[in-house]
Amino acid sequence: MNHPLPAGFDIAPPEMLRALRFDNRFVRELPGDPVDSPRPRQVRDACWSPVLPTPVREPRLIAHSAEVAALLGIPDADIASPEFAKIFAGNSLHAGMQPYAACYGGHQFGNWAGQLGDGRAITLGETVNAKDERWELQLKGAGLTPYSRTADGRAVLRSSIREFLCSEAMHHLGVPTTRALSLVSTGEPVLRDMFYDGNAAHEPGAVVCRVSPSFIRFGNFEILASREDKALLERLVDFTIARDYPHIAGDTTERRRRWFEEVCERTALMISHWMRVGFVHGVMNTDNMSILGLTIDYGPYGWIDNFDPDWTPNTTDSGQRRYRFGHQPQIAQWNLSRLASALLDLFPSPEPLEAALERYVDVYTESQEAMTAAKFGFKSWRAEDDELTGEALRILRDAEMDMTIFYRALAKIDVKRPSVDMLDQCFYREDLRGKNETALDHWLVRYATRVRADAEPAEVRVARMNAVNPKYVMRNYLAQEAIDAAHEGNNAPVIDLLDVMRHPYDEQPGRERYAKKRPDWARQKAGCSMLSCSS
Repeated sequence: MNHPLPAGFDIAPPEMLRALRFDNRFVRELPGDPVDSPRPRQVRDACWSPVLPTPVREPRLIAHSAEVAALLGIPDADIASPEFAKIFAGNSLHAGMQPYAACYGGHQFGNWAGQLGDGRAITLGETVNAKDERWELQLKGAGLTPYSRTADGRAVLRSSIREFLCSEAMHHLGVPTTRALSLVSTGEPVLRDMFYDGNAAHEPGAVVCRVSPSFIRFGNFEILASREDKALLERLVDFTIARDYPHIAGDTTERRRRWFEEVCERTALMISHWMRVGFVHGVMNTDNMSILGLTIDYGPYGWIDNFDPDWTPNTTDSGQRRYRFGHQPQIAQWNLSRLASALLDLFPSPEPLEAALERYVDVYTESQEAMTAAKFGFKSWRAEDDELTGEALRILRDAEMDMTIFYRALAKIDVKRPSVDMLDQCFYREDLRGKNETALDHWLVRYATRVRADAEPAEVRVARMNAVNPKYVMRNYLAQEAIDAAHEGNNAPVIDLLDVMRHPYDEQPGRERYAKKRPDWARQKAGCSMLSCSS
C-alpha cells in the first residue's frame, strides 16, 4: 500500500485476519493507472486504478455469512471484533491489501456505453485460502473511484441487504454466483432518488463485502477492444486464462479457443439455473456478465411469483422489457457475441468464436431439457415432453399460478388419481383459476400418464423433483420486509431470512410463512414488484 492514509483511516492490527494470505496478481501482473486519485476521468492504457475506500462515520456489522467466513479462514473471534466492521466498511486495511477499482466498459440495454468501471466497488485484494482457492474481496459502496462519474460511490442499506441476502441464497440454491461475506452499516446517510422522479431523499448507507474467484467481466475486454488496444487486450486474455482457467493447456491460439468455449458453456449453465429457480437478473448488461459464468451484480433483480415469461423487475426496462425472464437465454447469447466481437482480432479467423457461440446453444438446450425433466419428475427427457411441459407453462401463465409453489405441489400429486385440489395454494386469482381449471385438469391427466410410464417408485420421483424445485426463494416481498425492519433498527429479520435461505429445498417446519405466495399488498408495493437501479 503506497497510498497516504486519509483522516479516519488506519491499518488493521496484525492479529486481525491473520489467516488471510494475499496474492494480488491482478495488480501485480497487469498495468495500473499512474494517477493516484478518485477524480472521475477516462483511464487508458490500464486495467485498474489504485484507490482507497472512503472511511465512514460509524461502521457496524449487521450480518455475515458463516460459510464464506469459513471459506476464507476467518475465525469467529475476528468477526466479533469491532475491527472486523472497520475493515469491511473500508475504514481500515489489512497489511496485504492493495485496493483498486477495475476499468471496463459495456453494452447497456443493447447500446455501447463506453467506459464504465467500478464506480462504487473497490477490490481490497486477492486471498488464497488453505485449499489454495483464490478469492477476491470487494467492497460495494465504499466510496468514490475514478469510475464513479457523477455518482458518490456509496450504496444504500436497502440495496445492500438485497445483494447480501441474494448472493448467499443463490449459492444455496445451487446457482453459480458470487458470494457475500458481510453487511456493514455506515452510520451515514446517502442521498438517492429511488424512483427517478425528482424526489430524492436520504437513506441509511451500507457496504457489502462481495467475494468471488474473479470479478472480471465481459466489459473488461470490450473497453480495450473499443480503444483498439490489442496489446493490452492480449495481456488481459492470457492473464485471465492463466489465473482463472489454469487447467486449459495448448499453444496460445488453442488456449484462447478453449477458454472462450468454456466461457460460453459456463454462461449457458448459469442461465439454465436462473430459469430453473425463477430468477430474473433485471439488468443483463455486458458489464454485469462474469467471465467465470457466475451471477454478478445483484441490482434490480426479482423472483417469478405468478409465472410470466414477460416479467422484468427493472423499472428502467419496463417499456422495452429487454431483460424479461423468458428472454434471458437469448440475451446471454447476445452478450457472448459482443465478447466474441471484442476478441475477434486475437484469432486467425472467426470460426472458433462462432463455434463456441453455437456451443452455448447446445449446452443451454441440453441442460434446460435435463433440468425441466427433473422439475417435472421425469426419469429422463423425451422429445414429446416439450409439448407437455410447454402446455403446463401456458396454463401457469394464463391462470396466474405461483411458479415455485406449483412445482413443489406437483411432487405431491397422486398420479393414480390426479386432482387440481392439490394445487389450491398456487393461484393468485380465483377468476383466472375458474377460466383455466378445466385445461389444468386435462393436463394433469396427461401428466400422470407420462409419469406412470417411467415405472419408478413415487418416492424416487418426489426426491428428484424436490432436489431441483426449491420450497424457499428470495421473494422480493420477503427481502422488503427485512429491509423495512432494518430501517427501524431491527436486523433480526435479515439474519432469520439468511438462515431460511441456507436450506431452500428442505421443509423447515415452523418456517412455512417464508414459502407462501406473494401477498396481495405486495403486488404493487415498491421493492416487492419492480425496482429501479437506484442504490
